[in-house]
Amino acid sequence: MDKSENGRFLPVVEEFYSIQGEGFHTGKAAYFLRVGGCDVGCRWCDEKRSWNAEDWDMVAVDDIAKRVTQYPAKAVVVTGGEPLMWNMDCLCASLKNLEISIFLETSGAYPLSGKWDWICLSAKRNAHPSPEILSKADELKIIIETSRDFDWAEQNAALVDPGCKLWLQPEWRRSKEMMPIIVRYILENPKWNISLQSHKYMRIP
Repeated sequence: MDKSENGRFLPVVEEFYSIQGEGFHTGKAAYFLRVGGCDVGCRWCDEKRSWNAEDWDMVAVDDIAKRVTQYPAKAVVVTGGEPLMWNMDCLCASLKNLEISIFLETSGAYPLSGKWDWICLSAKRNAHPSPEILSKADELKIIIETSRDFDWAEQNAALVDPGCKLWLQPEWRRSKEMMPIIVRYILENPKWNISLQSHKYMRIP
């Protein structure tokens, strides 16, 4: 059996209580769980420290769930890294037993595990999302670094379900340059919404 013992332990980069800063649930309080391990390799990733799972201790999911209950918001955002590199069944079951809502942020490059209340798919060119994730995504978030990313956004928008929320988010280091272009694009294509990394403007985790 691997180090995770089939999902009963996860490599935890950090856990913290904060405000969701991106996408549909922006502005809501939640407990954040950042899981280590990612081989998608986005050059603009602001959490490259999470890429190597071996750098982080394996933590029991039951202990994680107990810590979540210490905070008033009964919602957990599971992010990474790429969480779906690990079996998420045990984590989701532990949190569901405590009646806690569970939100996933994923590139969709790995098979889906766990039962989620909300799936945010952040599709990446260098690791295309699976058809299963595309069909189950509640929101699609595309990072816009250059104008060619709009084509990638439309390719994925054509594959998600009609009710999926669509977001364009400027890559942070190029936000001043890309913001006017994104605004113009959304005005011409109003099925899209703009997502901002508002937690960075608020200077919170």
